[in-house]
Amino acid sequence: MIRVELPQHLRTLAHVEGEVQLEIQGAVTQRSVLDALEARYPALCGTMRDHVTLKRRPFIRFFACEEDVSHESPDAPLPDAVAKGAEPFLVVGAIAGG
Repeated sequence: MIRVELPQHLRTLAHVEGEVQLEIQGAVTQRSVLDALEARYPALCGTMRDHVTLKRRPFIRFFACEEDVSHESPDAPLPDAVAKGAEPFLVVGAIAGG
């Protein structure tokens, strides 16, 4: 069971409170987690990744085990602690402005 923590605005879109738990079949990667998240909560499609290219949106960051994995390959395996559900996969919305 993968644990995913979403920022408030994405929790509102998905109509969830708190942490989301997902079952992932196969390798646990950014792509597989985001695919499962978007399949379960279609309202999130296009909010974290571009609809066409599936590249991460500029103001979204992904963290695993307190490490920013936003610029790693979306097919790179996530740490075992995330894959086993001991640590959450964090989706963080960046804040811009002055």
